[in-house]
Amino acid sequence: MVKYSDNRLDTVFGALADRTRRGILESLAAGDRAVSELAAPHEMSLPGFMKHLRVLEAAGLVARSKAGRVVRCELSAAPLQAAANWMQRYERFWGEKLDALARYLCQQEALQRWNKPQSRQDPSSSSSASTRSRRKKSGARGPTRKS
Repeated sequence: MVKYSDNRLDTVFGALADRTRRGILESLAAGDRAVSELAAPHEMSLPGFMKHLRVLEAAGLVARSKAGRVVRCELSAAPLQAAANWMQRYERFWGEKLDALARYLCQQEALQRWNKPQSRQDPSSSSSASTRSRRKKSGARGPTRKS
């Protein structure tokens, strides 16, 4: 099993924790983009947007290059693969647990069908005798007091 640096994974997961940064990565998955093009759909100042880019760069998820006056960004997928490999261990663990739960629930359902008692005609009474309806305990409303 390959071990990944905990600090590196912390940085990657920290970068992925923000919706704006995930949106940037989604845009870059379609191909490299200019910074101004990436910033356009996000309603924030350019300096605020650049902070998000620096976080992604520090995590190794984005590489920047400059061609003249245009700064372009490109997705670097290697750190995402490391995070996916780390999560895969837990996916197997939870997959096994959920499969075991499904088997248990199927067994319980089969047992309930097997042990289910025959239904009665009138579920409100276990007696076979008939009874009359009881009258209501309170009568008509009485006179009210005047103060």
